Amino acid sequence: MSAPGLFSLSRKEGWNQYVNTPPRQRPEMLTRAQLNALGEDAREDYNDRRHDWHANFGIIQTPQLASLHEELDQIVASNRQDGDRIRSAAVIDALPGLGKTTIANLYGRTYDRQQRRRLGAVTAEGNERVPVFRVGLTSNTTLRTLNRMICEFYGHPATDRGSAAALASHALDCVLSCDTRLGIIDDIHFIDLDRKEGLAVSNHLKWLANELPVTFVYVGVGLAERRFFADGLTGKNTVLAQTARRWTRLGVDPFHLTSDQGRQHWRSLLKASERQLVLAEHRPGMLIDLADYLFERTSGHIGSYFTLLMRGCYRAIRGKTEALNRDLLDQVRLDEASEQARKQLAAALAHGTLSSKSKAAS
Repeated sequence: MSAPGLFSLSRKEGWNQYVNTPPRQRPEMLTRAQLNALGEDAREDYNDRRHDWHANFGIIQTPQLASLHEELDQIVASNRQDGDRIRSAAVIDALPGLGKTTIANLYGRTYDRQQRRRLGAVTAEGNERVPVFRVGLTSNTTLRTLNRMICEFYGHPATDRGSAAALASHALDCVLSCDTRLGIIDDIHFIDLDRKEGLAVSNHLKWLANELPVTFVYVGVGLAERRFFADGLTGKNTVLAQTARRWTRLGVDPFHLTSDQGRQHWRSLLKASERQLVLAEHRPGMLIDLADYLFERTSGHIGSYFTLLMRGCYRAIRGKTEALNRDLLDQVRLDEASEQARKQLAAALAHGTLSSKSKAAS
C-alpha cells in the first residue's frame, strides 16, 4: 500500500517536496474482466492506488486559475523595485471552496521552479536558495506567532525563544540569506481588526512588506466585506488606509450557468475531469450527461465539485459499480453550504431557468 504524501507546506522541507515531487502516475485502466481476474491482495492494492489517484489527480486548468495566474505574473514581474521602494502586494479574496489556496500554492510552485532553474540551488553567498516562503495564519495569530511562523518555515534554530522584534529580525535574515522573492500568507481573514492584537498584526504585515524585499500574496475569505482593506478605519478616515492603496484584490468566481460562456466553462471542467477517472465501467460523456445534476449538487464551487467526484469514485470502487451515476452520487453527503443551496438550484434547473446546455443546443 502506498502512503499518501504527508507533508506541511508551512515548513521548507514540505514546500520543497511539493515543488520537486514529479507528477503522480495514473493507475492503468483495467476492464471489468481484468479487474475480476485480480487476486484479493492485488485488487486491494490496485484500488488503493486508484483512491490515491482520485484524491490527487492533478490540477485542471480552469479559466479562474489561468486568469489569476496571469494577474499574479503581472504583479510579481512588475515588482522589480530596489530595496528602498515599496512593492505592491496581491490578495486573493473570495468565498470558501473556490480554490484560492490551490491557486496561490500552484503559482508559488511554478515561481519557485523558475527561480531555481534560472538562478541555481544556492545563492551567490553559498546559502540555500529558497525562492518562496509560505505560512498559514491561525485564529490567535499575534505579532510574535506570525514572525515565529516565518522563522519556522526556514527552520531557524531560535524559533522557540525571543521577542516579537527578535523573531522579526530573524525572519528578515532568513529572507535575505535565502534570496526569497515571494511570500504567501494564507488565511489572513483570521486577523480580527476589531481587536487590538488583530490591528497590530495587520500593521505588522505592512512592516514586513516595507522591510522584506519580496512580493506578498495574501489569501483570505470575504476580506472586502470585513472592511479589511480599510485597516479598521471608518468614515472619512478610510482614505488614510494604506492597505487599499498597496494591495491588489483578485477575486475568484464560481462556475455559473447564466451565459453560454459560463455553461461552456462548466462543461469543459466536466470533460477534463472525465479524462482523469479510473473506473472500469466509466465511459466518455458520463459526467456531461450529469452536468445539470452536478451543478445542482455543488453550486458551481470547484472545491465541492472535486469532493463529490472523489467520494463518488470511492463509493464506485468499494461498491463495485465502477461508474458514477445519479443514484450513487445521491448517497454522497457534501458540505452544508452545497446541501442548503441544492433545493433552490434543483427547482431552477427543473423549470429551465438554469441549464448547462447552450441556447443554441437547446
